[in-house]
Formats: sequence, structure tokens, C-alpha cells
Amino acid sequence: MPRWPSADSSHRGGVCVIELLIAAEPELVEESPAFRRIYDDHALEARLIQSSLLPTRGLSHQSVEIAFRFKPFSDVGGDFADFFQLPDGLIHLYLGDVVGKGLPAAMYSALAMGTLRGIHKTGTDTMKVLGLLNQRLAQRPIPGRFCSTLYAVFNPATLELNFSNAGIPLPLLASGGVCRELGEGGLPSGMFPDAAYAQHTVQLSPGDSVLFASDGLYELRNQEEVEFGTQLDEVWAQCRYKSASESVDFVFNRQRAFSNGNAPHDDITAVVLKVL
Repeated sequence: MPRWPSADSSHRGGVCVIELLIAAEPELVEESPAFRRIYDDHALEARLIQSSLLPTRGLSHQSVEIAFRFKPFSDVGGDFADFFQLPDGLIHLYLGDVVGKGLPAAMYSALAMGTLRGIHKTGTDTMKVLGLLNQRLAQRPIPGRFCSTLYAVFNPATLELNFSNAGIPLPLLASGGVCRELGEGGLPSGMFPDAAYAQHTVQLSPGDSVLFASDGLYELRNQEEVEFGTQLDEVWAQCRYKSASESVDFVFNRQRAFSNGNAPHDDITAVVLKVL
């Protein structure tokens, strides 16, 4: 019979020790109420920490509104996102997706977010932001860990959107009842130290909506093993006249109906930018 760690010893070892024990002896976890309490306490603490790193509400501006939704695969997830307005008036937005799931992915996402927050204060353009993120993550590599990242800057005065993409699914633009993909992808952040990224510029108009989403939304499957991404263009085209919050609600309601009870196998994150 294994000797379970006390609450104090589990704090010294961290939640990763708990996860290793679960992987090694999954049938014994259910038989140990004490172990389950320790795990639940750590899971709650991890959720609180992650929630403090994510947006708590959308962003409203006279020319744009942004809405956000995060649905982790487990207690915590490896997706991350943020949006904010800097003193120069420009609105910055980023979305990321760490390889893997659960606490290890969440810890790496915190590293990526902290790195990004140090970079964006320099006011550099989007391709330089992703280039610096890639270099800094590659300088302290963690085996098997990297992330897809998209960084965007919206100018409320000109309605111009600039963005660079390191492996996130291409953003979807709903404009005039038509939906189309924007830009192109790139190598994930933290994999190749010399990776370079392109900057894409899109001139938006009042009424346009842009969907930024992690691959968990696209790869969600129904009971027939069909991916939600096969109909996402059609779904997003219907959001032309919806607000940002209505649009994100509409997409998540449709994916829930599409899955028809099938549980997701990855984190799902979406950020919607609506031009007013």
C-alpha cells in the first residue's frame, strides 16, 4: 500500500507530484479520500491562479468591442489570452495554445504570458513581439513544451488590424455576410530560435467581426467524428450583425449543439473583435 503524501509535503513537491502519482496509481486515487482532498485543494488553487492571469471582462471602446471565452479541458488549461489598450490608444490582443493539457501546460502558459507582458510594453510591432517571445522561450527550453501564439494590434482611429501568427488557426473575418480567413500561419513559439514571422495588415470596416480561436474549437468532434471546424465558416458568417458578446455566445452554443454530448479533448478559447 503506497504511503500518500501529507498536505504539507505535497505543497513542497507541488501539484506535479500529485499528477505523477495519479498517472502511476490511478485506481488508488479513488480509494484514498485524503489524497483526493489534497488533489482538489491544489486544483482549486491552480484554477484561482490561472483565472487571475486571464481577462475578467470584455473591452469596450467607441469604435470596437472585444469579448472572450475560455473553456479548459480539465481543472486548468494551456490556452491563454489577453487584450488591453496602451497609452498610445492602440488595442493589443494575443491568444496562445500550449502543447499538452492540465497543470504542466498551464504553468508553461503562465511563463509565455509573463514573457509577453514584458515585451509588449516596448511598443514593438507584432512580428517583433513574436520574434522576441520565440527567442526568450527558446533560451530556456523545456523538453516537449512550446506554444502557438497570435499577437494583434488594432488601431481604433483607422480601424486597421495588424497581426502576426505563430501557429494559431487563421483568424476568421465576417464582413458583409461573407466569411474568410486572414493571413497565414507560422512556426510555434519556443521551438526554433531563428524563426521569423510575417506581419499581416487588414483594413476593417464598421460591422466587421474577427474571430481568434485556439484549435480546440476547430477540432471538437461530434459523435460521427466530424470536426466543428468544417462548419465554422458558416457559423461565423451568421455573426455579422451580432455584438461581440452575442457572437461568442452564439459560437459556443453552436459547438455545444454540434458535439451533442461529446466531451472536448482540448482547451477551447475564443476572442471576438467587433468593429462598431
